[in-house]
Amino acid sequence: MTSPRRKRVALIVETSLASGRGILRGTGRYARESDRWSLFHAARGLREATPDWLSSWSGDGVIARVHSPELASLLASLELPVVDVLGVVRDAPFPIVHVDEGAIASEALSHFRERDFTHFAFYGTSDENWSPRRRDSFLAASGGQASVFEAPHEEDQASIEPMSRLRAWLRNLPKPCGILVASDNRGLILLETCRSEGILVPEELAVLGVDNDQTLCEISTPPLSSIRAGHNRVGYEAARLLDQMMNGASRKKIADPILVPPTGTVIRGSSDTLAIGDPVVARGISYMREHLGESLTNERIAQACGVSRTHFQQRFRAAMNKSVREQLIGMRLRRAKLLVESSQLTLRDIAERCGFRHQEYLGEVFRRHFGVSPGRLRRSRQGP
Repeated sequence: MTSPRRKRVALIVETSLASGRGILRGTGRYARESDRWSLFHAARGLREATPDWLSSWSGDGVIARVHSPELASLLASLELPVVDVLGVVRDAPFPIVHVDEGAIASEALSHFRERDFTHFAFYGTSDENWSPRRRDSFLAASGGQASVFEAPHEEDQASIEPMSRLRAWLRNLPKPCGILVASDNRGLILLETCRSEGILVPEELAVLGVDNDQTLCEISTPPLSSIRAGHNRVGYEAARLLDQMMNGASRKKIADPILVPPTGTVIRGSSDTLAIGDPVVARGISYMREHLGESLTNERIAQACGVSRTHFQQRFRAAMNKSVREQLIGMRLRRAKLLVESSQLTLRDIAERCGFRHQEYLGEVFRRHFGVSPGRLRRSRQGP
């Protein structure tokens, strides 16, 4: 007996964005599991011209981020099963597998409300039709109470007018406020603008992106929290659907989009806080965050905030329901835990960077708080 011919599947999905790379990983996982596909793909950006070879390609099916009517028309002319994993071209004749914008909005709102935020905002892209869907879902989830700012695509951000409007919008937002950003790359623009305006992140504005592009999130200052939107599963479910279509499933029976929920939020420095209504306390926590490795006293922190030590301690206790020292120890322990889990620094270096007197003291406080030693935690997360 001869083995069945492998299905030839074209992937018209960009590699320039984390969302596209996630879709490709999910598709690749399905292809490996089925072990009967041959995949055809060329590295590209979302808006790049359609590959020349596609118009004359003789394959079995296509998974595509259909970003324009022209691409939709070309794919329709192939008369092959096609699954769209973008869903922005109206009336395109393809079934859609996409992230669930409503569930992303609910995830963002839950993240902010768990941190006691009551003011919300959305920063989006005016010339990308997926961004308004995300905006509308966030507005609906917040009961229409979110402030909105939108500007053209990233390459237009160098112009003075959109940036001056963004700065004014950020200054006028009620604080503290939780901001959902339409995408991680837009989050970097927002964080940079906050720094230039002297706005404290996360104490005054907590910022949350979408897609969890790890590289972008970790080079921002502070590191950007982000929702894992579920693009990996989008790719997997799109491949499963395409497989059914290539094996005879009717396109007409697949009328409703398949929506994939997010898989959680990766919390980083841009939103790792509680809403702080007292601006003096917010400045104090920001100062502590910036000087964790130094010798900090209540007197020094209060002086940086422009108030007396006694006055600062009273306001801090009223706002945070804990002492300044308790807050400082908690911040140092969280920073130490992050470095233990994600870096190759020695425990001595970690103790020094986080403001502990020496490695032994770090180990003692760490074990008491987390129930495990720093070394054992590192081995469990990183291996020997």
